[in-house]
Amino acid sequence: MIGKKKNKTENEPTPENTDNVQKTQETAEKHNDGETMEECNADQLQLQLDELNDKYLRLYSEFDNYRKRTLKERIEMSKNASEEIIVTLLPVIDDMERAIKSYGDSEELKPMKEGNVLIYNKLLYILQQKGLEVMQTVGNDFDTDFHEAVTHIQAPDDSLKDKIVDEIQKGYLLNGKVIRFAKVIIGN
Repeated sequence: MIGKKKNKTENEPTPENTDNVQKTQETAEKHNDGETMEECNADQLQLQLDELNDKYLRLYSEFDNYRKRTLKERIEMSKNASEEIIVTLLPVIDDMERAIKSYGDSEELKPMKEGNVLIYNKLLYILQQKGLEVMQTVGNDFDTDFHEAVTHIQAPDDSLKDKIVDEIQKGYLLNGKVIRFAKVIIGN
């Protein structure tokens, strides 16, 4: 091998290499106030394990919260899936109530009135099974979360001041959620 210089390898002892090896050995023997390199590595591994475990627990918690939230949304959606149909049936219920009132006490229309009352009660019962509730308004305090004030009138007595005196249109709840506000008259 002519023309090639022989490179010094790391294994050949030189004064510079000897000093570096000796310093590395001393550092390995006494690392971080007397801990050995193995103890230091064990501490680092434990920190990494704790960090990864924390990340895992957070990810698991997020997924569990997501699962619970979507389950709750599905249950609520199935409860209120019929809301649109029920809302469209509310005017029919109103018309049936007006028809029943229009019969009055006439004896010759009594069989027709009874037939309409039976149909009305059956329809209302079926809707109540689906979660429909009629709001009770007359005599109660006015609440903007449930009522819509149409007008104010002079209260017939002082106990009805700032309370609902009359109801123009019934309000309805579906599974506790307002689907139609009650239109009411408030006493002053």
